[in-house]
Amino acid sequence: MIETQIEQIYTNCLAQGSYFIESEGEAIVIDPLRETFPYLNRASERGVKIKYIFETHFHADFVSGHLDLAKKTGASIVYGPNAETSFEKISAEDGQIFNFGKLSIKVLHTPGHTPESSTFLLLDENGKEVSIFTGDTLFISDVGRPDLAQKATNLSKEDLAGWMFDSLRNKIMPLPDHVMVYPAHGAGSACGKNMSSETFDTLGNQKKTNYALRADMTKEEFIKELTHGLMAPPQYFSKNAKLNKMGYGAIDHVMETGLKALNVADIELLQQQEDVLLLDVRDKWDFVKGYVPGSVFIGLDGSFAPWVGALIEDLNQKIVVIAPTGREEEAVRRLARVGYDNTIGYLKGGFEIWSNAGKKIKQIETLNIDTFAEFYINHPKIPVIDIRKPGEFESSHLTSAVNKPLDFIHDWLSSFDPSEKTYLHCRSGYRSTVASSLLSKHGKSNVVNVIGSFDDFKETKLSMCTAETACGS
Repeated sequence: MIETQIEQIYTNCLAQGSYFIESEGEAIVIDPLRETFPYLNRASERGVKIKYIFETHFHADFVSGHLDLAKKTGASIVYGPNAETSFEKISAEDGQIFNFGKLSIKVLHTPGHTPESSTFLLLDENGKEVSIFTGDTLFISDVGRPDLAQKATNLSKEDLAGWMFDSLRNKIMPLPDHVMVYPAHGAGSACGKNMSSETFDTLGNQKKTNYALRADMTKEEFIKELTHGLMAPPQYFSKNAKLNKMGYGAIDHVMETGLKALNVADIELLQQQEDVLLLDVRDKWDFVKGYVPGSVFIGLDGSFAPWVGALIEDLNQKIVVIAPTGREEEAVRRLARVGYDNTIGYLKGGFEIWSNAGKKIKQIETLNIDTFAEFYINHPKIPVIDIRKPGEFESSHLTSAVNKPLDFIHDWLSSFDPSEKTYLHCRSGYRSTVASSLLSKHGKSNVVNVIGSFDDFKETKLSMCTAETACGS
């Protein structure tokens, strides 16, 4: 069956799906990751040649691997109409068909998320519709946000939302219900608002369940719904889109440079350089117990790449990785996925080698939720900052908490008052540990980090405010 020849390569950290499809000795790749080995290995193992690399649009949330993969395979890069790049590619026409093996791809121009956004329709050997690869046009339970291409196009988000409405109704919804939908993202991506954790579905089911495909929805209603409640996109989105459009350095060189082993003496010298960032990617509990002074925490076991992109403002930032032994390569690779190509090495032996050498360490004062709740009941006026996203905060929060999302810490960091001890919490303790490390790095260390599940707050006697109840009730 044709479905067995479609392989979704899903990357949880980016909530991103790329696709490897083969037929009769030829293969295509859709929306590839920055690293090329997932595709080269599959092609080698199966004895197939990669003929085309299809890009649904200029991705903003990661650096795609189209350039390196094309150089290593000789495959042609294909974008939809209106895609202007600094490198050689095929700018397909709406309706153009590309053959590989006994299968073919039909290009459906579906602007809205971006002007060049296209959906790729897979046809079997008899020309029957099999599946669509929708990029950021159609997600499972959602559609792509219409505000990412505004600055580059001088179009409003309302203009792009209107295009999206027409694309969905004129190009996608007329397709048969049996067609499988394979999007570029799932839950956790900032490219949509309410994506499902499911990563594929039938188009027929999406017509029944996806709010954006309601048959009775007017264009005006669609535009209003799609543009409501959008948070500002992470700062790295426009930078990644530019890299995907204009080009970038070879991933092999990035990995080679980033995997330079550094010793304790090297780190001590680098600590003195203001342009070097020590990035600690260990578990949050390990970090708070002890870290190299000046380090910033963004743990690998979390939404690592998106938080790096949101919080490290310079893509050219020199980075030294402090990782658990054996995970250094993973850290460098995941940094490169979002365009941070200037990793200059890692601490060989990790934090343990630093600690065992008797070097100075710092700690972050940390409480679990039960201990915090006990203290809070007796000291209800202590400052509490909830650094979750606004939607999370509005859903349920401690009555006395102030919402200052981690996403915008660079906007509120300078106004943070370190004169009084402040308690930070989020949903699990990951984001509060990131925030605590950033505050400490900027000389604002008078914080207590609260780690634990936010659901556990509801089991305490602390006063909560929810969307359904008035604060303090």
